[in-house]
Amino acid sequence: FRLMHLLYYVRTSRPDAVAGAYLYARPVPAATAPLAATMDLLRPLALAALCALLAAVAAAAATESEVEMGTAEAQSSYIVHVAATHAPPLPRRGLLTTRAYGSFLRERIPVEMSSPAPSVLYSYAHAATGFAARLTGRQAARLASSGSVLAVVPDTMQELHTTLTPSFLGLSPSSGLLKASNGATDVVIGVIDTGVYPEGRPSFAADASLPPPPSKFRGRCVSGPSFNGSALCNNKLVGAKFFQRGQEALRGRALGADSKSPLDTNGHGTHTSSTAGGSAVAGAGFFDYARGKAVGMAPGARIAVYKACGEEGCASSDILAAFDEAIADNVDVLSVSLGAVGTAPNFYSDNTAVGAFRAVSKGIVVSASAGNSGPGDSTACNIAPWFLTVGASTLNRQFPGDVVLGNGETFTGTTLYAGEPLGANKIPLVYGGDVGSKVCEEGKLNATKVAGKIVLCESGVNARAAKPLAVKLAGGAGAILASTKSFGEQSITSPHVHPATAVSFVDAEKIKKYIRTQTSPSATIVFRGTVVGSTPPSPRMASFSSRGPNFRAPEIFKPDVTAPGVDILAAWTGANSPTELDSDIRRVKYNIISGTSMSCPHVSGIAALLRQARPEWSPAAIKSALMTTAYNVDSSGGVIGDMSTSDASTPFARGAGHIHPNSAVDPGLVYDASTEDYINFLCALGYTAKQVAVFGSSISCSKRAGSVGDHNYPAFSVVFTSNKVAAVTQRRVVRNVGSDTAAAYTAKVTAPDGVRVTVSPETLRFSSTEKTQEYVVTFAQRTTGSVTEKYTFGSIEWSDGEHSVTSPIAITWPTSKVAEM
Repeated sequence: FRLMHLLYYVRTSRPDAVAGAYLYARPVPAATAPLAATMDLLRPLALAALCALLAAVAAAAATESEVEMGTAEAQSSYIVHVAATHAPPLPRRGLLTTRAYGSFLRERIPVEMSSPAPSVLYSYAHAATGFAARLTGRQAARLASSGSVLAVVPDTMQELHTTLTPSFLGLSPSSGLLKASNGATDVVIGVIDTGVYPEGRPSFAADASLPPPPSKFRGRCVSGPSFNGSALCNNKLVGAKFFQRGQEALRGRALGADSKSPLDTNGHGTHTSSTAGGSAVAGAGFFDYARGKAVGMAPGARIAVYKACGEEGCASSDILAAFDEAIADNVDVLSVSLGAVGTAPNFYSDNTAVGAFRAVSKGIVVSASAGNSGPGDSTACNIAPWFLTVGASTLNRQFPGDVVLGNGETFTGTTLYAGEPLGANKIPLVYGGDVGSKVCEEGKLNATKVAGKIVLCESGVNARAAKPLAVKLAGGAGAILASTKSFGEQSITSPHVHPATAVSFVDAEKIKKYIRTQTSPSATIVFRGTVVGSTPPSPRMASFSSRGPNFRAPEIFKPDVTAPGVDILAAWTGANSPTELDSDIRRVKYNIISGTSMSCPHVSGIAALLRQARPEWSPAAIKSALMTTAYNVDSSGGVIGDMSTSDASTPFARGAGHIHPNSAVDPGLVYDASTEDYINFLCALGYTAKQVAVFGSSISCSKRAGSVGDHNYPAFSVVFTSNKVAAVTQRRVVRNVGSDTAAAYTAKVTAPDGVRVTVSPETLRFSSTEKTQEYVVTFAQRTTGSVTEKYTFGSIEWSDGEHSVTSPIAITWPTSKVAEM
């Protein structure tokens, strides 16, 4: 047996081999190791024995329909969800050690399967019940077949998805939500990200008037390489912890020393945490761009950082460990600017969703980014109903860099180039594809043909910021970067090290045509700095912002809201350049970047303000207030635009609309939801008792009636699966949170095309004893085949003359892929 075990390991330790098990998720590559070439002759024997083992194990694990056996004895990382009745007791300090599940594993993995020995990476008690461990495929399958184990999920890597935004959002210390919440001084915002770089960053300085953190907070600052927790933390930065075991296990190697520290060497986490709750800083800016007073959305809030991500992404086992600690520390809000790669997984195998569920059940608001995979349909992640899911949109601020051609044509691009300008004189212009590399890869451009010229570079292959550098190294004078076709009119702003600007795909094609048709094409780039104004209208939806409908539960509307996420200025690490290029030696205190990672902490900060202003509200009520008071028109009075299409955006892009914080503090009515409601939702999805138990509830779904569409959400998403005339009914319950206890609200319906919408009753009357009211909405197709679009949209607005409580309606028709699911 030992000899055979060695042979299995030799076979699967090859760099081109993959091992693991599909236990509710994708497989994880096995660790690799140096191999002895002399073992090659024995590998056929190992494979034959392996086939026999697979057959035996498959029989043992037959009760788990979603388990596909791995093909080797090498170890991979898994998260094991354990039934609560078999979990070890929680110690007084509230956190389990990695030794807590040692006897559990010894009792369930027989001796003949015990080599290599399992090793526990984390034990979970708050964000989940269970542990993360290194296991072989056979060991994982054996655990999955145990009655005390709910699920065994492979660990996976996930990806990371301001001087003007407070005023853009209407936040003022003298009025509205910011005044009512006192800046959220009693609120702790937890940020799960790449850590924090507080040294020399005033955004993390504690004002002398800021009192000690609330006594309920149980977190602390730990120290590590280049991070002295006791010296760097204060009444603003009140917590800093790190989690790296999962990343190391998945990568099969030790990470750098900085990974064992809360220190942010990337910049992402410093940016997001200062956006959510950074202190006010006068004179902030990126070189001369966006100069002004930088302040977080909740300037009085405390920040607790949980570093779960590194240079190569985030391991779900580390993320779950961060959730576990944050819940134990008793934070009030969690900001999560990360998500799954690719198709959104089932909720029971999405460890971020599991951790967020446990957090919300403890009263913690979890704000999460929708993702940067737009503009395609059903690309949004973090789509469980307990998430507050945030899309990204623009501000009324731009950083234009104009391309002026030799014939006088001008195309406005975007840039953060901070060096010497090119000047007004025209410079020879060439297309990258004609001089060695259409995408301007380093080392592939012909220096003779590029020297002294501006190069038009297409998107793809290498990073945006790397393209101008490649032109510089080839002797070029500057670069024009083309955006992708799917991004429409949007191009991405970057802090270039060489004169460059980014233009839309359409404009780039016009510039290319000019190059092709002129004997001596020429151009220059004019850098116009920071421009604030009403042209173009704002906000507009970012092309990259991920979209609905909800891939896993189409009746749950996603994303929820949009917020500023394009060209956001916030604090940055001193350990990385603004371009993140190794050759860029610049170091800055503030950087300007874009993504739903940037919009998410805006909403996290606003949620913190609401948590302090309305402490009696649940996470669902806070989300409801933000959704039903959101606005859907831009600064010109038209519907918020979509930069990917140049047309009006849809609710599947902008959610319920753009957040309006000062209205959210007094929404009139809220749609609330409890942990019990979320359990009912999971049952309505058809989840098994084991799958539901992953979320911490041992129940029988057979005793629970209901549909997914009846979940008490502040929006309506209806799926018609056939063109036959049909009707769908959904129920909602609202609670009056306004000052008028005897308020009466009347419904106003804007029906989507092809649908007749009926609301019953049409008026909701409240009293001091009847603070909640139920209503029913029926959506009926008008005629067969009357709609050719995939989606149509409308709204229901409840008004008492003072408040407007608006919920979007989204209809998915049979022509869409979602309706076919």
